[in-house]
Amino acid sequence: MTEWWRDAVIYQIYPRSFQDGNGDGIGDLAGITRRLDHVASLGVDAIWLSPIFTSPQKDMGYDVSDYTDIDPLFGDLADFDAMVARAHDLGLKVIIDQVISHSSDKHPWFAESRRSRSGPKADWYVWADPNPDGTPPNNWPSVFGGPAWEWEPQRRQYYLHNFLAEQPDLNMWNPAVQDALLDTMRFWLERGVDGFRLDTVNYYFHDAQLRDNPPNPDYDGPETYPRQLHVHSKNQPQNIPFLKRMRALTDEYPDRMMVGEVGDGGETSIRIMSEYTAGSDRLHMCYSFEMLSPEFTAAHFRNVIEGVQQGAPDGHSCWSFSNHDVVRHVTRWAGHAVDQDRMAALSAAMLMSFPGTICIYQGEELGQSETTLVYEELTDPPALRFWPEVKGRDGCRTPMTWEAGAANAGFSEVAPWLPVKDAQAARAVDAQGNDGPLAAYRAIIGHRKAQDALRFGATRFLDLPEPILAFARGEGDDALTCVFNLSPEPAILRGAVSDPVGPSDASRKGDELHLPGNGFAWLPGQVALRA
Repeated sequence: MTEWWRDAVIYQIYPRSFQDGNGDGIGDLAGITRRLDHVASLGVDAIWLSPIFTSPQKDMGYDVSDYTDIDPLFGDLADFDAMVARAHDLGLKVIIDQVISHSSDKHPWFAESRRSRSGPKADWYVWADPNPDGTPPNNWPSVFGGPAWEWEPQRRQYYLHNFLAEQPDLNMWNPAVQDALLDTMRFWLERGVDGFRLDTVNYYFHDAQLRDNPPNPDYDGPETYPRQLHVHSKNQPQNIPFLKRMRALTDEYPDRMMVGEVGDGGETSIRIMSEYTAGSDRLHMCYSFEMLSPEFTAAHFRNVIEGVQQGAPDGHSCWSFSNHDVVRHVTRWAGHAVDQDRMAALSAAMLMSFPGTICIYQGEELGQSETTLVYEELTDPPALRFWPEVKGRDGCRTPMTWEAGAANAGFSEVAPWLPVKDAQAARAVDAQGNDGPLAAYRAIIGHRKAQDALRFGATRFLDLPEPILAFARGEGDDALTCVFNLSPEPAILRGAVSDPVGPSDASRKGDELHLPGNGFAWLPGQVALRA
């Protein structure tokens, strides 16, 4: 059994926004299949698809009403099979999103559960009696705002929903629920998928006593969810035995993997990542949102990586700078950039030098920026509810741009579900030059693949002042020293340096390494550098 995932580069596809194949303005599986050659040309190892299952689309597919079928928006099972076959022909693994902490309220399981307190699926979801005054059973909030409890008049009880009211939480305390969910995973394993991305993996279990969460003294922002420490509503120890059941299932099939999304930050995320990936009978790897933040300092990146290495020495990490839930990193970090192209290349070089598995988000390889939308163009529930303080996630989900001069930049011949604007169309695939972000991504991914030090080498950070991030990967003659200038201003470092290797934009002058603004270099060996 191989562990292809340990050094993999994974390309995330947001199916709604990748390529419209049937002319309805929404991306689909046929469109993905058509564009897989582009993905393969990057040199990546796998694709990860955001949800494609049958869904009312209240939360863009993260509200599943049938775990073993394709939503007609995206095609059917034959389209899925064709896409998997084409991906495998191109040497690409296929990872699919599993959203099993909750379902849609339109799922047949929930329809039966809400009907009465005594039916076969009465306890397949999290139900609780109201307080004597009719209020919810505890103080838990929804991530999307308001209480995490919705009143159901048929049962005269509340049900738990950590997200939208249309996304009721499944009751993982019930072994029959676990069995049913594992059966749905087996369905896709039998169909040839190579792995699962597990949405909100630390939300599976809740405190059986439904105790109140304590307040978070460190938050005073505009959102309600971060105002609590979620010690009872998630991160429960009972998660681990269920993860072991999931691992036992995937281990029945060769070369499969699971990566869990940990929806926490700081020390909590490191602890959870450590617990969930320890040994060989839990998840293969986890990722958190630590590098999906606005923070852009050498100390931050070092602290995150060292924190995981020290706190989860047996675990395996997956790193990304952008995804479908956060502002694109070229926009987030624009204040530190010479320009968009330079930030795109720098971030690619950093990411491909980090230890562990790497994930990039569609459009990242184009240096794509966040799309600016007006209220009338929004679809994302949090933005629709809390605009303008909360901008939502639509800005990072606008369609992929393929042909700068075509209608909707080649994504669709009709008006797409989210608009394609001029700033994004200008960065279409066919408009990328030989020295643009697309060429840089291909070269940098190729460099990573050619260097065992970058794929598997141990990591040791160098003590250099801001804004320089530097670390050595690997040992002996095969080691590389990775150096990144996180500032738009040029920098000079000194030491016994050799000429940079790979697609570097730095230069050596004697014992000096000259880094342009947002410059980067890979130096042979473990080099002692000083500012």
